[in-house]
Amino acid sequence: MDAISLEDLALLDVLNRIDQGVELVHGDSVIRQRMVESGLIEDDADGLRLTTAGIELCKSLQHRVAADAQAEKILQQRAAAEVGADGEQPTTSPA
Repeated sequence: MDAISLEDLALLDVLNRIDQGVELVHGDSVIRQRMVESGLIEDDADGLRLTTAGIELCKSLQHRVAADAQAEKILQQRAAAEVGADGEQPTTSPA
């Protein structure tokens, strides 16, 4: 399984900021326009808000980030178990 891309992480960040009502910065105008055009957000007199599609994408990306974190944790546990099974002690740098 490939880790979530930086582009998807950036998109998740913008979706979360919109959902929380955080003002977007000037540099976000291009992505904001693309999100409006793709139906992920609405931008009207009431301000920015996620559409149903935006909410679902946000949830999906959040689940992906959580799954990636869980997979990384499992890989680290397996690596630690392999080191322990080989009878070798992990090396630590002196303080």
